[in-house]
Order: sequence, then C-alpha cells, then structure tokens
Amino acid sequence: MSRNRPVNLDIGTMRLPITAYVSILHRVSGVAIFLGLSVLLWCLDKSLESPQGFYLVKNIFDHPAAQVIIWGVLSALSYHMVMGIRHLVMDAGYGETYEAGRASAVISATIVGCIIGFLAFWVLS
Repeated sequence: MSRNRPVNLDIGTMRLPITAYVSILHRVSGVAIFLGLSVLLWCLDKSLESPQGFYLVKNIFDHPAAQVIIWGVLSALSYHMVMGIRHLVMDAGYGETYEAGRASAVISATIVGCIIGFLAFWVLS
C-alpha cells in the first residue's frame, strides 16, 4: 500500500452514492418516528382521559402546525417502512450488487415520494 495516496478530508467536496443517502435517511426517519409517536401517544392518552381532554386534542389537531407535524410523522413512517422492506430484501440476498442497490434506492425513493405526496394532499386538504 502506497503511503503517498491523496487524502481528501473536506466533507463538502465528497459525493456519496444515493444508497448512502437512503440509508442515512432511513435512520433519521426512525428517530423522527420515535419522537413523533411519543407526542401522538400523549395525545391519545389525553383524548381518552376525559371529554375535555378529547376536545383539547381536537382543538390541537385543528391547528395547521399540528397537521404539518402529523404529515411529518406519517411521511417518516412511510419512508421508514418502504426503505425497511428494501433493506430486508437485500438482507435476504437479492439486489446486493451496486447497480441493483442503486436501482432499488431510486425506485423506493420514487414510491416514497408518491406516498408522501398523497399524504400531503390528504392531511393538508
């Protein structure tokens, strides 16, 4: 191994493949689901506590910011689900080559884009 290899430590100039972005975003969506579901579980608990709690949660969900949060949690859930299935298929031994992994990342991202667009139309309308 040659010791005078070029070393590029400038992160701004590095270009990751799409498979790396898909994997990183899969982890980020898992964290978003964890945080978002904790808020939604609190809302469920509050709404089942009493009629006043139900109307409190109903008023919270009528606010546009709450609808955006719900859209975000549902989008993270759909992304995490589709990419998780992609990872499971690859763990089973299918599509492990670079070309197949890149193609499945693009196809999965397209499917998630359609799902998120549908969620945006449904939640925000």
